[in-house]
Amino acid sequence: MNLQLSRPIVFFDLETTGLNIFTDRIVEFSYIKVFPDGREESGTMRLNPEIPIPAAATAIHHITDADVVQCPTLSQVAQQIVDIFEDSDVAGYNSNHFDVPMLAEQLGIVGFNFDIPSHRYIDVQAVFHKMEQRTLSAAYRFYCNKDLENAHSANADTRATYEVLMAQLDRYPTLKNDVGFLSDFTSKSNKIDIAGRIIRDEQGRERFSFGKHKDRLVEEVFSEEPAYYAWMMQGQFPIDTKQIITEIYNRRKSHFTLKDLADKYPTHGNR
Repeated sequence: MNLQLSRPIVFFDLETTGLNIFTDRIVEFSYIKVFPDGREESGTMRLNPEIPIPAAATAIHHITDADVVQCPTLSQVAQQIVDIFEDSDVAGYNSNHFDVPMLAEQLGIVGFNFDIPSHRYIDVQAVFHKMEQRTLSAAYRFYCNKDLENAHSANADTRATYEVLMAQLDRYPTLKNDVGFLSDFTSKSNKIDIAGRIIRDEQGRERFSFGKHKDRLVEEVFSEEPAYYAWMMQGQFPIDTKQIITEIYNRRKSHFTLKDLADKYPTHGNR
């Protein structure tokens, strides 16, 4: 089976120094870019994270400080990585929760923008968890009838993720071979930011999904408590979350200004 595509899709995986998207760093990036005509482009690059790789991380992906000391830093290859994703959709394993936010945050730190709204996202783990509730190695064995060698190598995990999705499409007739369908199937449809901190309610309004203001309208909170916006902007929230709340905050300010004018000049509209 060939994946039906209207534009390229990039399968990718990251190996990192840890799981904190703000303080940890990328040590390996691997991708397979599949084009609508079935052609593939792939590559793997190791990166010098410019911080020590913890032993616990090395125990998982087997990459040491010595392995990356001569490798380029993210800032040196950031434009190359951004170009790989240009005009493409994105797929990975647990990618909506980790790899995409991590990559976007790390690119932002070095001054590059990963344009999150311009892509559609397929999280192969979400398909697997909805259907079978297993890990990537188990998914590979279950769907592809093969053992995943070199697990937690970015290259091996990326290839396995691509093969698993192909097998999932073969196995489940209800899964449409369509990137838009798969993106919706593997994502929360009401998420506005990739992390799901801001969601859209049934009326299309933005609400918080976390914290003391959970389920409240974002614009309402910012109107009553502008300091909450400042707290979020200074806190450890992904770049796209901050971009979205800034749009809402600025929109709130515009609405507030119009209201001020109406209060000050109550007959202005009749003049």
